[in-house]
Amino acid sequence: MHSPQHRDQHRDQQSDRVGDESAAAESPAEVELEVAGETAQLTLGARLATLLRPHRGIVYLRGDLGAGKTTLVRGLLRGLGYQGAVRSPTYTLIEPYDAVDPPVVHLDLYRLADPEELDYLGLRDLLERPGLILVEWPERGVGALPPADLELLIEHAGDRRRIRLNACPNWTSVLSGLSDQAAGLG
Repeated sequence: MHSPQHRDQHRDQQSDRVGDESAAAESPAEVELEVAGETAQLTLGARLATLLRPHRGIVYLRGDLGAGKTTLVRGLLRGLGYQGAVRSPTYTLIEPYDAVDPPVVHLDLYRLADPEELDYLGLRDLLERPGLILVEWPERGVGALPPADLELLIEHAGDRRRIRLNACPNWTSVLSGLSDQAAGLG
């Protein structure tokens, strides 16, 4: 498990996570979208890629099994130019994508038995890398993971998906950009 000193140091380096009350009033801290089908979810991921490109930090993806967390990651990676196979790292837990800019590490913590296992998986080193860390099932890493810069909650809404995004103050431009592009996600 990370020492409190290491977690505090990381929080100092990664300012203003989700839930900080000092968010600028002119930018949304939360956006809710609905998408219909896998293609629309891949499109949303690609749009997120464009908006996330200048950012470095942690993105949590929450949702039930089959909600489309990995589909959204696949769209994001395609939007960053990755052409290879994108699978959920359910068994490997970690899948790095160093050939995209920014580099991406995709974690799926569904099978994590204890948050302390993240130390054995090299979380400390991952947090030192530049780029984005996308975390599915972040609730399995509570106490070891730092807070998110951006959090997505994907819920079933009939044959559609409702996606709620929350951003820390430094990332509200991502939500503003999504709000501006919301048309066409249908």
